Amino acid sequence: MYTLGMDIGSTTSKAVILRDGREIVASSMVIATVGTLGVFQVMDHVLEESGLKKEDMACIVATGYGRQTYGEADYQVSELTCHGLGVRHVCPQARTVIDIGGQDAKVLSLGEEGRMVNFVMNDKCAAGTGRFLDVMANILKLDISQLEVEAARSEKPANISSTCTVFAESEVISQLAAGTAIPDLVAGICQSVAVRTAALAKRAGIKEKVFMSGGVAKNGGVRSALEKELGTEIGWHPLGQLMGALGGCIYGWEKSR
Repeated sequence: MYTLGMDIGSTTSKAVILRDGREIVASSMVIATVGTLGVFQVMDHVLEESGLKKEDMACIVATGYGRQTYGEADYQVSELTCHGLGVRHVCPQARTVIDIGGQDAKVLSLGEEGRMVNFVMNDKCAAGTGRFLDVMANILKLDISQLEVEAARSEKPANISSTCTVFAESEVISQLAAGTAIPDLVAGICQSVAVRTAALAKRAGIKEKVFMSGGVAKNGGVRSALEKELGTEIGWHPLGQLMGALGGCIYGWEKSR
């Protein structure tokens, strides 16, 4: 039995096809905002990769920021539920999930069965999100993938004190003009994200094992800084950005059984 999960995020659309609730047979991701053709492109890509048709799907689940915009889904499910299910699939021991997306940050507490029992969310400001990192990388003329490498080269991380993306942008420009080394600025930016995320996580309550999902999970600079802030190891998965879509597949499989 095949199920398809679509995570329609604020900056990217992701899709996963799962067989029998266990095996990922195809996945796709398209950088496109809600309301664009990205959702249809990611659907086409994942079906082409799998060699399957939409009619082969026992269930289609939409999740994410733009889930209400996709009318062909059998279920429209909260990304909180789906990220919990997706993380449980790849890391059954996870009890705290930190999901940093393009426009918000969420911390989920999972029970023994892997179900969400509590959450806290920051969606009022872009500070501490993927968008914040994109803006900072653009200022420094770096690709987002270079941040981890640059942060590792830092000898003295810069202090980025502003709690607003706009003010932090001005602060980074000022420090850059004053001669602060780029690796130190990048390390300071990663530290800034970690401090905000750690405060959010402490509100939810930290229970090990801690696991990161979302696109920012791939940034080793942020992960390392967050481990220091929380005083614990943080797990992640190379497919961390697909956890919402994967959880959608699992939700659909459970419903279809």
